[in-house]
Amino acid sequence: MKTLRLVSLLVRDYEEAIRFYTDKLGFTVSEDVTFGEDRWVVLGLPESREPGLALTLAQTEEDRAVVGHQAGSFPLFALGTDDCLGEYQRMKERGVIFHGEPQREPWGTGVLLEDLYGNKIYMNQEP
Repeated sequence: MKTLRLVSLLVRDYEEAIRFYTDKLGFTVSEDVTFGEDRWVVLGLPESREPGLALTLAQTEEDRAVVGHQAGSFPLFALGTDDCLGEYQRMKERGVIFHGEPQREPWGTGVLLEDLYGNKIYMNQEP
């Protein structure tokens, strides 16, 4: 194996998830294709090719029950940045919910944030 290509994220609504991840976190839409009654939506970061965030519409009760809790109490994934404090300010101004302020740790400066459903995401700037 060589790469991790996609991470699936269960969502309640494609459009609200696309708006949150693009407008508030800075993702871009890499793919958005409708085929039949299905839709394939992949988001990415402007400076990264992989992995992509594949939005998947929660369709069953089981799916809907885990929206916002896909990783339990842990971060679903981590975002790397060169400017944690700047990104924190930008996202906070756009209404993103944070769990505290960026803290300097041995592994870098980081902070925990939430997506629109409550999934936790860790943002980190390496030292």
